[in-house]
Amino acid sequence: MTNSDFEGRAPSGRATSVESFQAIMGLMITPEGIGKGLNLTLGPTDCVVTPFGKSGTTWLQQIAHTLRTRGDMDFDDISRVAPWIETSTDLGLDLDAPQGASPRIFKSHLEAYLVPKGGRYINSCRDPRDALLSMYKFMEGWFIEPGAISLDDFVMGVFVKAGKAATGGPGDYWSHLKSWWLRSNDPDVLFLAYEHMKDDLTSTIQRIAAFMEIELNDELLAITENNASLPFMQAHKDRFDDKLMRERSVAVAGLPKDSDSSKVRTGQTGEARGQLSKAVLEELDAIWQEQITSEFGFSDYNEMIATLTRSS
Repeated sequence: MTNSDFEGRAPSGRATSVESFQAIMGLMITPEGIGKGLNLTLGPTDCVVTPFGKSGTTWLQQIAHTLRTRGDMDFDDISRVAPWIETSTDLGLDLDAPQGASPRIFKSHLEAYLVPKGGRYINSCRDPRDALLSMYKFMEGWFIEPGAISLDDFVMGVFVKAGKAATGGPGDYWSHLKSWWLRSNDPDVLFLAYEHMKDDLTSTIQRIAAFMEIELNDELLAITENNASLPFMQAHKDRFDDKLMRERSVAVAGLPKDSDSSKVRTGQTGEARGQLSKAVLEELDAIWQEQITSEFGFSDYNEMIATLTRSS
């Protein structure tokens, strides 16, 4: 049987419908693997990078890893040196293994109440419209056959559906945001906004270094500004393209070896408003009102992040 024999798949094995996309994604992370990851014991200096997908996770991993190593780039996948809690067991990584630098760094996309307790947590939020557009671009050419699923259909079928259900889990941006916003003033949480990170990388690095209790001098600041810059990360994009997950997608989901899984793209803000249809934008606004405004009073995303501290 070939990949084209599966309903909703192209001959390449990539999804041609939202349903087949979700089915393929379901092969990538097992309940057993997640369960073992959730048993991770964190120490008080361990840092977990916790944004919703496509909201600055890889960028924060790179900043944190650069700070603790003074610029180490001797890795093939950023998630090998700053492991993803939910997937590491399925990828054959030992979450308890020494990381070779201190403090330990992990990654997670889980809601705040699900992440292993006992560590420190660095979260960044991003305008949901831009996060969802970035997610679509990331998935198309890897899990989704190019041109097979429109941006509107992807957002409606995955994210609007999840937002209306509000049950947490993959695709539920709003449950993730609410869970971390409730902890945004806790001393063990550093809550950032992607847009603020783009506006002022220097202050972002200074705040992360202070939170991680890493002494930051001018030399280390310059190294981190360089290594966390878009040109540098684009030049080294092979370190940030989910090599381990791409290999797993070939092995367990039958996807092509040459799939495009590049995470370092343009990092634009506000781009989605010109690409999503009016109807989808209205759906996203309605979910915001139902999920966020009703609970926290913020009329929109910009009003929410305007209340965040932007410097040390």
